[in-house]
Amino acid sequence: MKEMSVSSKLSMTISKCIFFGVLITIPILLFLSHRNSSSTLISTTTTISSTDSDLKIRPGYSTYDSYLQRQLNKTLNPKLRKIWTTRDWDRKIQVFSKFFNELKNRKLLLESSKVLCIGARMGQEVEAFKRVGVSNSIGMDLVPYPPLVVKGDFHNQPFDDAKFDLEFSNVFDHALSPEKFVSEIERTLKPGGVCVLHVALSRRADKYSANDLYSVEPLKKLFKRSELVHTRTVDGFGLDTEVVFRKKR
Repeated sequence: MKEMSVSSKLSMTISKCIFFGVLITIPILLFLSHRNSSSTLISTTTTISSTDSDLKIRPGYSTYDSYLQRQLNKTLNPKLRKIWTTRDWDRKIQVFSKFFNELKNRKLLLESSKVLCIGARMGQEVEAFKRVGVSNSIGMDLVPYPPLVVKGDFHNQPFDDAKFDLEFSNVFDHALSPEKFVSEIERTLKPGGVCVLHVALSRRADKYSANDLYSVEPLKKLFKRSELVHTRTVDGFGLDTEVVFRKKR
């Protein structure tokens, strides 16, 4: 009986050790799995288009949250927000209005167009669209600024498919995933809809940029469901090139 009792106790002790070992191991495995999946996401995101020498993703983001936080640091900067709504407000609206009137003259923009401004900050470009007669215009940014700008991440737009006639953005350089940025534009554009990008090809200025673009060629590859309409030189607040695509019908 004593031998059976000792064996039973030994068996119970071993079972407890195994049980507690499993309890300790599961959280560790879950943590490692989460870390690996997160690392995989970032690795996949930051290596997009890395084979294209004319589009480089900037390093330094360990997680997508760290990327978002860096973008928010700019958007929520109280000094910048004051400048955007005071000193820069009318000046930017005037320049944007000139650009958008030129789009109207080229028949790329109609007063009946439904327009989205991507990365609109305080909404100067939205106000400019309205002033040139395009009243159905809205902006999107990580931080909303009602009534001109709603909350949204341009890597995952909060809109239905085929919703807009025209989408405008001058923040392509802030995209950590250029492929996702473009695919969301093509998803939410109507067939025949137009995307207008203002980009910098000749200078690297913004410390908040997530990528550097050196030619139009990478954009032509990214817009898989669209055709290039035109490119031209512009002077748009540090951005030097306008690139326009039309989504295929």
